[in-house]
Amino acid sequence: MATKTMHRGRLIDHVHLIAGDIAASRRFYDAALGALGRKVEGAGEGYFWSDELFVSTAAIATPSGASHVHLAFQAADRAAVDRFHAAALAAGGRDHGKPGERAEYHPGYYGAFVLDPDGNNIEAVFHGDAGRSAASVEITFED
Repeated sequence: MATKTMHRGRLIDHVHLIAGDIAASRRFYDAALGALGRKVEGAGEGYFWSDELFVSTAAIATPSGASHVHLAFQAADRAAVDRFHAAALAAGGRDHGKPGERAEYHPGYYGAFVLDPDGNNIEAVFHGDAGRSAASVEITFED
């Protein structure tokens, strides 16, 4: 048998889902996450979160209106965020937030947003001078 190795935790920074009924979504995710030994870790008026998952009402999603899904990719630095934005626009994406610091999220948060061809809000984010406990989660298994 050969040992295979996968790395997780290097591409996706967070996923934001829009809930039509936040109470129904909270019941669903309480049950679904609970079955996996997880739980909702925080909540407020119109939103809740667990790890990289954030669920909210459309009103909280964006000032300009909610897209179907918000998916954020991790970027190595500000230049990568800038390249992401330019490349996505050149490939048919629509601007949904030019590269820049978003101090309202946290100091050093630098991101850019585009809408993909289906209207999903796609982001690249660099968290600034932030430390990581590990480069990735390494998963090994026998094949």
